[in-house]
Amino acid sequence: MAMKRAGVSAIRALCSSPNFTRYAHSTAGSKKIVGVFYKANEYAELNPNFVGCVERGLGIRDWLESRGHQYVVTADKDGPDCELEKHIPDLHVLITTPFHPAYVTAERIKKAKNLQLLLTAGIGSDHIDLKAAAEAGLTVAEVTGSNVVSVAEDELMRILILVRNFLPGHHQVISGDWNVAGIAYRAYDLEGKTVGTFGAGRIGKLLLQRLKPFNCNLLYHDRLKMDPEMEKQTGAKFEEDLDVMLQKCDIIVINTPLTDQTRGMFNKERISKLKKGVLIVNNARGAIMDTQAVADACSSGHIGGYSGDVWFPQPAPKDHPWRYMPNQAMTPHISGTTIDGQLRYAAGTKDMLDRYFKGEEFPLQNYIVREGVLAPQYR
Repeated sequence: MAMKRAGVSAIRALCSSPNFTRYAHSTAGSKKIVGVFYKANEYAELNPNFVGCVERGLGIRDWLESRGHQYVVTADKDGPDCELEKHIPDLHVLITTPFHPAYVTAERIKKAKNLQLLLTAGIGSDHIDLKAAAEAGLTVAEVTGSNVVSVAEDELMRILILVRNFLPGHHQVISGDWNVAGIAYRAYDLEGKTVGTFGAGRIGKLLLQRLKPFNCNLLYHDRLKMDPEMEKQTGAKFEEDLDVMLQKCDIIVINTPLTDQTRGMFNKERISKLKKGVLIVNNARGAIMDTQAVADACSSGHIGGYSGDVWFPQPAPKDHPWRYMPNQAMTPHISGTTIDGQLRYAAGTKDMLDRYFKGEEFPLQNYIVREGVLAPQYR
């Protein structure tokens, strides 16, 4: 009898917890869902599959509204008077993307009294204060795997663009010039170069597989070793000490999440220890790099070329130093938002919303914060 009373007490305690209360009411009534995406403007009508923009809102409006839910979509996400801020107090679900991130701060979470679920349409949820989300009993999830192929292909492209000194040649064509020497003096073959990836998760593994045919010397550093079969398939060698690996590399690719440990990790001191002329590709997160240290090293030639599509903050201001540093091949944040990637992360977002309405669990790999616990890659 005592055991029975103890069990009842435990259940009552669970039911009174903030996490349980949020989850238990997840299926009750109409929900207000807010999506923050970039504007496509005139480009929206050029491709019917362009779903990852404000104009199409992941293609889920009719589906949501037919089920009685309210769906608000905006690109206006920054500042106290922005459109997003108006909806913070009463929204239940916030959908964001890494490509036009709405920074979900602890202050915003505190104001969001009805908020239950934060979804990232894509991969990478570091624009959310994950600790605050965990403490508030929120669920944070992303569409794991949705655009890993897109990003890995983009990284391979950027490596080749830097190695072959492609951009100066392209600029010559546009400007009407013809100066082979101005390109060839710093153009190389990829074959035989040492390429190291800092991070060997889904994207890192895909990149290593794609680099294998180029006959490079492949290295990787990660908190976990790859399984022996994948190491054999790619020919990549594990480096336990990150700095030891970095100093061996002709080309470094950043494939690690932004965490408290990786923020600003590539500072002036670490960059100074890299090979002179090293090439760096970063499609992970801009804040992993010390912004000014990268710009200074590119200007001095210590970094021979830098390419990526991630900045801090995003969108990058017009005076961001990476826009103007030499030997850069930067773009806006585009690598994971190909049309193919959009269709995958739109479908994944819809699937998780459907599960949420039904009170069902998400695929385990999609959780970033679950029941107050952060996923290992963000700890």
